[in-house]
Amino acid sequence: MALYVWQMCLWKVVIIFTLTEAVSLHLDQPKVLLVSFDGFRWDYIHRVPTPHFKYIMENGIHVNQVTNIFITKTYPNHYTLVTGLYAENHGIVANEMYDQNLNKTFSLDGMDIFDPVWWDEADPLWVTNQIQGHKTGAVMWPGTDVQIHGLYPTHYMIYNISVPFEDRLAQLIDWFRGKEPVNFGLLYWEEPDRSGHDLGPENPLMDKVIADIDLKLGYLVEQLQKAGLWDTINLIVTSDHGMAQCSINRIIELDLYVDRELYTWIDFTPVSAILPKKGKYDEVYNALVNAHPNMTVYKKEDIPDRFHYKHNVRIQPIIAVADEGWTINQNKTAGKFTLGNHGYDNTIKSMHPIFIAHGPAFKKNFTKENMAIVDLYPLLCHILGIDPMPNNGTLKNVQELLVAEKVIITENLHVEIVSQDEINSRGSYAWLGILLGSVLVTGFLLAFVQQVTKSQMSGLNIHRGEMAQPLLST
Repeated sequence: MALYVWQMCLWKVVIIFTLTEAVSLHLDQPKVLLVSFDGFRWDYIHRVPTPHFKYIMENGIHVNQVTNIFITKTYPNHYTLVTGLYAENHGIVANEMYDQNLNKTFSLDGMDIFDPVWWDEADPLWVTNQIQGHKTGAVMWPGTDVQIHGLYPTHYMIYNISVPFEDRLAQLIDWFRGKEPVNFGLLYWEEPDRSGHDLGPENPLMDKVIADIDLKLGYLVEQLQKAGLWDTINLIVTSDHGMAQCSINRIIELDLYVDRELYTWIDFTPVSAILPKKGKYDEVYNALVNAHPNMTVYKKEDIPDRFHYKHNVRIQPIIAVADEGWTINQNKTAGKFTLGNHGYDNTIKSMHPIFIAHGPAFKKNFTKENMAIVDLYPLLCHILGIDPMPNNGTLKNVQELLVAEKVIITENLHVEIVSQDEINSRGSYAWLGILLGSVLVTGFLLAFVQQVTKSQMSGLNIHRGEMAQPLLST
């Protein structure tokens, strides 16, 4: 009888430890899918019917105005989304860069973008996620095909513009459902940025492009539902920037004001990064500072603090910032002109991106008026339950987007639902599993001791002699 009691109690302990591990694992493995539709301006959802965007907004959250970082370009803002840092801190200060210390150039048209030296000033979320024991899947997100701090994402696709959206999504879903599933996925799509540049955002032809993005979002939701992921995954749909309408009649020609032999043109428009030749700094600055009423020229040390854009060697000694809708070229025949562009002052509304989210971590039918893009990173870390790296964001600023976290224990163990009224600021669910597991194990161990004691007491005369034997022989 005593042996039977021992076995039953041990089985209870094993079950509880298994349950505790399962609960802890479940709580430690929330899932996040971060999607970027490049150049999706915040107000595009209002100009044509976008039922799938509206569906997520009604069943999740929506932020009306997201202030991205300066400069409002693709690479700087995509790196901010996954680091929570301003450009001056993460080092990807533009799409075109020159580092005087390294004597190296970064250009989207070359292979330099794969050199880790450009990216190693920060720790993107996929690196931190993997260092802390998890797995990441990345589909063409800027920087994910670079070995940053010695690590690639667990799974990743090298950038290839010809791969359809549907194929990109299918690969991500496979990674989320694999034998060793990822907990964090990133998905990038080039539109509507490409069409916005070519057509201009105010062109009626953009309506069809926006409607197609809505269809792609609907397809994404449908596929997550089919895969059984929709109710457990936290989906965040955002972008890096918006788009402003440009005109061939709004071009600032640098050649009219300064000899191009006096400087190197590092980055172009609408924020021109200018590196004067040796001994020509004052001449170049003085020629440009009051050259055009729609262009503001700064010495590096005078760049406004609100831009967070001067404390990095990759920021050039002089920058020229065009007003919204204006283009800076050397002349009307040299340089690139597009009908739509971005990169302007990050307080301009046309530069702001979309931001919606849905999932177990988020409230339903909730709208927040504004947020800063740097605050997304601590939010992501909190949802994923990982410790963030130093960043410029603040979780408190976006905490109202989240529901109170809950832990549910199975009914057959007669444990009630435990709610957490205050969200854990450290961003980890693990302590809840540990706490509940400890309580459950302690309770069953007490029951175990009680059962064994009763059994021993009932057979005390039988075992007394055996118990009286010394523990060690002499």
